Amino acid sequence: LVPQLNFIKPCPVNLWHCPRGSISTLKNSSEIFGFPKWHKLCLLPVYQDWQHMQSKGCFFLEEDGEIISHQYRMQIAQRSMVYLTIKPLNLSQVEGKPSPWLCVDTALYILKENESQANLQLVCFTELRNREVFGWTGELGPGIYWLIPSTTGCRLRKKIKPVTDEAQLVYRDETGELFLTKEFKSTLSDIFEVIDLDGNGLLSLEEYNFFELRTSGEKCDEDAWAVCRENFDTKMNELTRQGFMDLNLMEANDREGDPCDLWVTLHSMGYNKALELTEACPFVIDIYAEKCKPKIKAVHMEACSGQLEKAICKSVLSNGDAKVMDGYENIIVHTYSCDTWITSVIENKSDEKVIIHINNELSKNCINNRGLNIFAVEVGPKSTMVCQHVMPLNEQQEWIYYCIYSLIS
Repeated sequence: LVPQLNFIKPCPVNLWHCPRGSISTLKNSSEIFGFPKWHKLCLLPVYQDWQHMQSKGCFFLEEDGEIISHQYRMQIAQRSMVYLTIKPLNLSQVEGKPSPWLCVDTALYILKENESQANLQLVCFTELRNREVFGWTGELGPGIYWLIPSTTGCRLRKKIKPVTDEAQLVYRDETGELFLTKEFKSTLSDIFEVIDLDGNGLLSLEEYNFFELRTSGEKCDEDAWAVCRENFDTKMNELTRQGFMDLNLMEANDREGDPCDLWVTLHSMGYNKALELTEACPFVIDIYAEKCKPKIKAVHMEACSGQLEKAICKSVLSNGDAKVMDGYENIIVHTYSCDTWITSVIENKSDEKVIIHINNELSKNCINNRGLNIFAVEVGPKSTMVCQHVMPLNEQQEWIYYCIYSLIS
């Protein structure tokens, strides 16, 4: 059987003989294969006169490799042209030395709420790009929308190299009084910047509770927040940056200088023993609307699955190329591609589960979210699933995606 080739029209590539399989190939040069050039996101000041709202958030990498993030509700009061962007948040204070996580890809899926939260309809996603900024522009009708951030997991992933040197978090002066080290205070200031979602320089109870849920799994109730406001520096009933520092110092004093609990907080926020942010990626969302002031509120911090998985599958089925596996008309590989990443979704129309073998060994300069060149996926009956996301390892070099799909059972 001669496998079919996805994506390429025309297709100057030699065909492989691959029983029971399909081959997907793609080069990143749009001119070679006749692709239209990818639309570039406009960053001109055309939107500066529109009404603007902003919110921050963060992707966190779990121990099992799952990624969780803030999720948002957006309200549009009347039909309006809207411009949305998402990008990694640069925390570096050193000019010319940006934060290392700026290379992490980000995306935003916009779903409209119809009557209830359980009934969400995919509207669009941020498929335009300008450097590290991903965006979308178009008209939205009045209503409630859910904004679900996404990252492929190709670049936000577990680091193999362990860190042996542990940073010092606290120290005592000659009188025995406990202090936070300069390095730890700098890290806490960055954490404050990330969890201050509305960017007003203060932490509300809602913002602080996202931090508490992430680091301890519990919420701070109104009574505890009142005690916090009485004992630490606040402004307009919200915690200041200094108050946040003092809160952490109190935690260290409660443990008589033992930094164990502080390290639990740091690891939960994505920091390693050297106080490097390696397992999280903060981001910032900007919304501009021409005819009304948009409203945005963080409402959840959940795994990037479930509703997001459905949204990705639907977008790939709607916008990608579809190829039936040779000899198996009920198994379809859908592939969406742009100059930044490739996503493949497997659709199983049959009444039985199937196991698909995936081989990426002939791809060049590519990295995928599964971390393996060869793997298998199980697709349930009458269902779709995201098979893999693929990105270039080095964006400055040519990358070739060459994937062979074959049926195991």
